[in-house]
Amino acid sequence: MQITAPTPAPRTFRVATYNLRYDSQPDNKSVAESLAELPDPLAAPRFFERRGEQPWSLRRLKVAQQLLSEDLSVIGFQEALVRQVHDLQELLGDDWAWIGVGRDDGVEAGEFSPIFYRKSRLSLISHEHFWLSNTPFEPSRYPGAGSHRVCTAAHFSLHPPFASASRTNFTLLNTHLDDRSDPQRRLGASLLLARARHAAHSTHAPVLVLGDFNSPGSGFDSGAYAIATGARAPVSLPPAFAARYTVPDGSLPNFVLRDMRAETPRLSIAGHWATYTGFGRPGEASGWTRIDFVFGGSNGGWTAQAYKVGDALTDDGVLASDHRPVFVDISFQ
Repeated sequence: MQITAPTPAPRTFRVATYNLRYDSQPDNKSVAESLAELPDPLAAPRFFERRGEQPWSLRRLKVAQQLLSEDLSVIGFQEALVRQVHDLQELLGDDWAWIGVGRDDGVEAGEFSPIFYRKSRLSLISHEHFWLSNTPFEPSRYPGAGSHRVCTAAHFSLHPPFASASRTNFTLLNTHLDDRSDPQRRLGASLLLARARHAAHSTHAPVLVLGDFNSPGSGFDSGAYAIATGARAPVSLPPAFAARYTVPDGSLPNFVLRDMRAETPRLSIAGHWATYTGFGRPGEASGWTRIDFVFGGSNGGWTAQAYKVGDALTDDGVLASDHRPVFVDISFQ
């Protein structure tokens, strides 16, 4: 009788979503200049010397330091201007690649919703972008929205030891819904749900959706979250979008997005509740809310193993963003 060794289980795969806060105070400092300005590591810091929002040239070092310490495989960012995208590529290193476009022109203008991924762990099979508007296949803004809103979609193959005999690929969508228009958020969530369902049907593989929804899980402005999770019916889709991402009748009829926080064992949920802080300090929690999410498609193929909302605070009290990053450990089946 031939004895074969058991196939090792795939490793846990860590993903993150992180709204960076756009570069609102540009100072043209290079990454090398910021690194040179780091304080003496043996000198005691002056806590909370700098309050409120600080320039990206100061914040980016903490962002990179935190992300590099988390053993991440893929990250969805929001609010990244082109300078921030290039800075992150430089700071994260050569094992990282990214995809994304500026939302204002489909090239480099405006904020990106880029997806960064580890080349040693993933290969990019295909990717695309669409706008969360009535004309989703061209740079455009929903009427009454505060900004253009774009989604970056990617289909990846997994490298061992993250792949398994039964699971070799997955799809990921990363986006940022509008901060002013609830109708835009509801349309955006409906587009995301339809695109995720199409990916689940066409690839027969897991689907992840990351992003800042600007829509909490409850309350008057929770429509986008409710649509994504199936508590509310989607709104009508633009005809061209519905035609491109059509799914045969009877295929995944009850497809929704599952909130990874609810899908994680309670003992494995750590960190904070709120993801948006507005650069507020501890004890200044008025208006803090949970609007940044990692979702998994209800077609399955994934299990949430751990969920954490992190801090991004330098030794002298500088907050790296007005949002906290969300980290989720996933195993693919």
